[in-house]
Amino acid sequence: MELISNWCHDGSLPESYVMPPEARPGSNLIVPLEKSIPVIDLQRNDRDESIRQILKAGKEFGFFQIINHGVSKDLMDETMNVGEEFHAMSGSDKERECLKDPNGSCKVYTSSYLYPREDVHLWRDALIHPCRPLDQHIQFWPEKPTRYREVVGAYSVELWKLSCRILELICEGLGLSIDYLSNELSEAPKIIFNHYPPCPEPSLTLGLRKHRDPNIITILHQGQVFGLQVFKDGRWIGVEPVHHAFVVNIGSLLQIISNGKLNASEHRVVTNSRDARTTISFLVYPGDQTLVGPAKALVNARNPTIYKDFKFLDFITASILNPDGEALKDLIYNLKP
Repeated sequence: MELISNWCHDGSLPESYVMPPEARPGSNLIVPLEKSIPVIDLQRNDRDESIRQILKAGKEFGFFQIINHGVSKDLMDETMNVGEEFHAMSGSDKERECLKDPNGSCKVYTSSYLYPREDVHLWRDALIHPCRPLDQHIQFWPEKPTRYREVVGAYSVELWKLSCRILELICEGLGLSIDYLSNELSEAPKIIFNHYPPCPEPSLTLGLRKHRDPNIITILHQGQVFGLQVFKDGRWIGVEPVHHAFVVNIGSLLQIISNGKLNASEHRVVTNSRDARTTISFLVYPGDQTLVGPAKALVNARNPTIYKDFKFLDFITASILNPDGEALKDLIYNLKP
């Protein structure tokens, strides 16, 4: 395995990165940037209006953007800068910085965890590590760039606060206790810095395939380079980069917990031939042994349960090994859809 950023400047797209025809972005590489994906102002709205807008967007799109969210613009910029600096280091330096964790939970990789088994690779490199509790993990994070731990540590604290705030609003909107998700269902967040170098043939490959996030929610700092597309009503729509906004999307687990009231939409990442793109995702996960299923308060005779209860470790394993297969459907659905 060699990171794409080590060799991508030779101007060619290896055959192993060419998607099958049905998966290629092709003429859908450039799609209209969709103004209708809601941008929610958490400062201007009162609480009830924020809840209404979040629940509406979570049902219709599975995506929304938030502004005036309380995370400083300087911290957002500094965190993006150290992520870009990390991905600009040599491959050997990046790998060396991720060898400190004896459990291997801080890692840098290319394409996906399954790179050796893939028929077709993704045009991306990634750095991922857990971030809570901070004092249990920060000593295993990269020490280079020199401010990485300081900046990303501060960012992870602020994103944890923001994620709790968003989850409380969602719980209130669903009619659950506001702390319903403030336990083992959200106890294991991770940060991932995805890096998509300029690609010589963007119409033939993808940074990320069409997928749903296998978590509770994702809070994305996507910067100013376009790449994120959401599949809605049979077409791809682009998520417009908004300065210092966060893109929030509903994960599959929250769709299940809401018994289908919220929608985990399929999305993908396209590449471009001119600009490198780095993004920062704050991924809210349960603990491995946590049981996940529809909230009992949302299930009754008129709204029977759609999904089974299952252990998160079983779900994430099935998602990684067989994301489109029957194994995942059999695990989560009461009846096959």
